[in-house]
Amino acid sequence: MVTQFMMELQGLKTVEGEDPPQILHFNPRLKGDWSGKPVIKQNTCYRMQWGTSLRCEGWKSRADEETVDGQVKCEKWIRDDDNGSKESKATWWLKRLIGRKNKVALDWPYLFAEGRLFVLTLSAGLEGYHVNVDGRHVTSFPYRTGFVLEDATGLSLKGDLDVHSVFAAALPTSHPSFAPQKHLERLSKWKAPPHPEGNVELFIDILSAGNHFAERMAVRKSWVQHKLIKSSKVVARFFVALNGRKDVNVELKNEAEYFGDIFIVPYMDNYDLVVLKTVAICEYGIRTVAAKYIMKCDDDTFVRVDLVIKEAKKLGD
Repeated sequence: MVTQFMMELQGLKTVEGEDPPQILHFNPRLKGDWSGKPVIKQNTCYRMQWGTSLRCEGWKSRADEETVDGQVKCEKWIRDDDNGSKESKATWWLKRLIGRKNKVALDWPYLFAEGRLFVLTLSAGLEGYHVNVDGRHVTSFPYRTGFVLEDATGLSLKGDLDVHSVFAAALPTSHPSFAPQKHLERLSKWKAPPHPEGNVELFIDILSAGNHFAERMAVRKSWVQHKLIKSSKVVARFFVALNGRKDVNVELKNEAEYFGDIFIVPYMDNYDLVVLKTVAICEYGIRTVAAKYIMKCDDDTFVRVDLVIKEAKKLGD
């Protein structure tokens, strides 16, 4: 009747017979609770005592409300009882075209649906936790008094949820063992060279798909062997979104850990999300690589690295 799942960051159990403290309780309910509408509930629980719940019900947080690291606590989604503004669409467009007073707003449906795959990303900021679904910010939950980031020692997933895979960043990982034996024979010893911060002329993003292993190997064995890339003056990385098949994602993760040249974007691969990929590329190129120039290409492209830098410098000058 409810259709829900829960993601919890848990701390260490302090009292025998009690549940461990829940540093973050993230609970989407697809068919709602007492409200009868889809809702996302967030809370904390210590010594079996719940705090004040933060409810996201499809209305965007007010502008005068406190934000979390500059993000609103709740984003908007389409509700069946949201009739919108009283003014007609014709009047709204007329005002926008003439006076430019109204901004274009994208309305999204509720993020979760029965039988549909999704990628949920949880990140920790200075002021709280942030939840993104398929690359889009959904909600932010401020840290509660009495809890620190280091208190979260475990992750719990339960409810009406089929988990395909879990990825953890900034945590130690062991060397991968490739399950598909057919890939073992095709792997080279090439590893992506590190990039010295602030000393990169060009960052080349190579758009690829999860099941394009052969295309990535062709790139690794050809133009990526250029001396400018080996000297770290140029950095080349593959940007790959997750696949709908679990086995493809497992192989992709192992490949990324082995070669060190793949950046996995946290949402399902979809052509409509190419803009989000481009934004992720620019952020990575500027914040992580600190490159002077950024280039985007596909995994079936042969790049003349020296000529690209030459032309980029002409435009820069």
